[in-house]
Amino acid sequence: MAVTLRELDAASAPAWDAFVRARPDGTFFHLSPWAAVIRGAFGHATPYVMAEQDGAVVGVLPLARMRTRLFGDVLSSTPFCVYGGSLAATPEAAAALEAHALALRDRLGAPVLEFRRRGAADAGWTGRPPLYFTFRKPIQLTGDDAKDMAANIPRKQRAEVRKAIEKFGLRSLSNSDTRTLHRVYAESVRNLGSPTFAHRYFRLLAEAFPGEHDVTTVLAGEAPVASVLNFHFREEVLPYYGGGLAAARENRANEFMYWEVMRRAGRERGATLFDFGRSKAGTGAFDYKKNWGFAPEELHYCYRLAAGAAVPDNNPNNPKYRLFIAAWKRLPLPLAKLLGPPLVRGLG
Repeated sequence: MAVTLRELDAASAPAWDAFVRARPDGTFFHLSPWAAVIRGAFGHATPYVMAEQDGAVVGVLPLARMRTRLFGDVLSSTPFCVYGGSLAATPEAAAALEAHALALRDRLGAPVLEFRRRGAADAGWTGRPPLYFTFRKPIQLTGDDAKDMAANIPRKQRAEVRKAIEKFGLRSLSNSDTRTLHRVYAESVRNLGSPTFAHRYFRLLAEAFPGEHDVTTVLAGEAPVASVLNFHFREEVLPYYGGGLAAARENRANEFMYWEVMRRAGRERGATLFDFGRSKAGTGAFDYKKNWGFAPEELHYCYRLAAGAAVPDNNPNNPKYRLFIAAWKRLPLPLAKLLGPPLVRGLG
């Protein structure tokens, strides 16, 4: 029987997500709630499509069209996500989903189709020079703090975590407080010269994944100094959106925070793998994750380009953004929080 395609709707969402969870190559970012989050937070169209054969789901393809005046027009799988691309049980389903994506790109007039592959780039697609890397590592926790730190994080990071606890008296909370998260995150990314998301985005993510997220916040006394939104998928924990205030560097709040994410996920949720997320080569975040003992794994983002189109290069390493980044760091925080969300919707 031939493969048939249909768009995701509320009735088909449970079957979509069951397929993703059953696939070894399925990721948290293939799950169906991302469609409503991306539409609601950024206003992008999300033509998610699924493949069926003999009444069963045999493939899914999350797609979103990210079209802005400043940053161009890309049909992507999937913006604001680390991993993406089609997920298929058969070669026929994979071919049908790819053909659909190409036809949709042409019908919409979008110059770029992007699949965010964790594995190899799709055959016949245009790759890009190595830029994005992910960092993933197994974790094993027994319940003994000293033994668990020794087994899972390098010596220097262990010393920093102990200093955060013993010298600075830091402690952590685990909850769903996205407002505190957003206050810390917005100041953190402003200090790095990047525009921030609106709080609405974090709230929508928490609502979309009620049992698969938490917020870990580090307190110095009663004051939040670092915070991160974590996703939980199968036995993986993914600290995804996080940051620290200026004091976090001095009191080692970031080191303590990531240890607390690892510790809590392993002990409270049975996590056995820590996914430290995506970083660009040549950045401080890339080096930070390597120093935590994670080996970089190249992400093979790949493209099908319309005639005359080029692979997008909207990233802070691009020299044309250097002056913008320097100026953004000097913005008053209220102004950065006002101006950031309209910009960041095109930087997924």
